[in-house]
Amino acid sequence: MLIFLKLGGSLITDKKKPETARLDRINRISREIVKALNTQPDIQLVLGHGSGSFGHTAAKKYRTRDGVKNESGWNGFIKVWKTACALNQLVMGSLYRAGAKAISIPPSGSIVTDKGIPIDWDIRPILHSLKAKIIPVIYGDVVYDNSKGGTILSTEELFRYLALKLNPDRILLAGLEEGVWENSIQKKKLINKITPQTYPFIEKSIKKSSAVDVTGGMKTKVDEMLQLVTKLNNVEIVIFSARKEESLFKALTGDINGTIISAE
Repeated sequence: MLIFLKLGGSLITDKKKPETARLDRINRISREIVKALNTQPDIQLVLGHGSGSFGHTAAKKYRTRDGVKNESGWNGFIKVWKTACALNQLVMGSLYRAGAKAISIPPSGSIVTDKGIPIDWDIRPILHSLKAKIIPVIYGDVVYDNSKGGTILSTEELFRYLALKLNPDRILLAGLEEGVWENSIQKKKLINKITPQTYPFIEKSIKKSSAVDVTGGMKTKVDEMLQLVTKLNNVEIVIFSARKEESLFKALTGDINGTIISAE
């Protein structure tokens, strides 16, 4: 079984405090990943993570997502790259200490986009990693863009591109929220399932992130995944919370609670 797992920026960092990682949570999650893979050796895992209060803070200051046009913009581009890379190194260190076999594959060194759309990504290192039973780790990162000079790709955008190539069985998006709320302010009723047919009736109730998030937060996440299920109608996508102990382990091994996004 091929699973894509994203660790959301809000889960592994404090998005209200610049460059502040939640190290205890990252370490606990790393242990649960290793436990799940040991429990179910047939799982193939592609791991991604957001940049949270690392990359997003610098990206907002320099408006990197919108494009890079001058020296100040390129300085910001480098700053975003540096902070996103710093968080990735914290995640990788945690995985290694937990006993995971994993390797980082930075998007900034392997992807070129045009108007924010990936047009060239050599995914052979990811394929070789999976074949060798090594977890390939990608993350939200800066990339060079033919039209914009430079921009930022979110993990969801990376997953969408990869999913069309690799056809995963399941995509798990782990964050703080238990799923998608019918009213994102009151948070009284969780939406169990979202499909392209039901989404127009609930779209207005889903808000963007209240913290610093240059890639849009929950609404953008749902939009990205709905686009994907219309092309891969056999993939199951779940938005869930990994805040509690064992929650990530349970999700990886099939005991899932959250919002399911599917074609029908």
